[in-house]
Amino acid sequence: MGTTTNSSSPMVKAEQVHKNFGPVQVLRGIDLEVSPGEVCCVVGPSGSGKSTLLRCVNHLEKINAGRLWVDGELVGYRQRGDKLYEMREREVAAQRRDIGMVFQRFNLFPHMTATENVMEAPVQVKGVRRADARKRAEQLLERVGLADRMASYPSQLSGGQQQRVAIARALAMDPKLMLFDEPTSALDPELVGEVLDVMRALAEDGMTMIVVTHEMGFAREVGDTLVFMDDGMVVEAGDPREVLANPRQERTRAFLSKVL
Repeated sequence: MGTTTNSSSPMVKAEQVHKNFGPVQVLRGIDLEVSPGEVCCVVGPSGSGKSTLLRCVNHLEKINAGRLWVDGELVGYRQRGDKLYEMREREVAAQRRDIGMVFQRFNLFPHMTATENVMEAPVQVKGVRRADARKRAEQLLERVGLADRMASYPSQLSGGQQQRVAIARALAMDPKLMLFDEPTSALDPELVGEVLDVMRALAEDGMTMIVVTHEMGFAREVGDTLVFMDDGMVVEAGDPREVLANPRQERTRAFLSKVL
């Protein structure tokens, strides 16, 4: 499990984050704080900027304005005086090691078994010995309920099983933060529960998580904070049970009336 340097400061802090794709403003001044050990669920209509926000947190997308910190470190940039200087790619890659990301699509290597998929990054990126990486991979696959599928290739696994391998693969790097980008949206409905159960267990273990999701039940039960985004802005944020039961903003009410 990743460690945090200072439990009183936010694990994630976004300050007036803007992101444009050409003339299109996708994020328009996002402010957000996520404390260590907190589960922040982000909901909103398609095109509201949710996935882009996640990709900015680990610098897969460069922000156009504002600041983003993870565990007190500025993401993607170094500040000298009032100026920001972009980090080199290898420095950004080093920051990304501490941030696990699970996508809608599982992105597993098709020619590798479940165990080999989970081992790969620690061996290649961190230089972990193969025997140690294999042992850790087996422990993680057991943790996500796949002890009996370690030697299976992705094509032999259901979508839910592949997503659980993807979660184990992200955990193999011992991240301090986990980002989930609609991790159940590509799954058949009967497979959603097995992935959410793994995420629920991670939350109980104290993993800091930002989860972009359409699963309102998960947000209500597991989330510490619910953030509703629309049109590149945070419209409303608060305790999930409170926001879902009594949204303050008309836009939130309109969205929830369609999805609840």
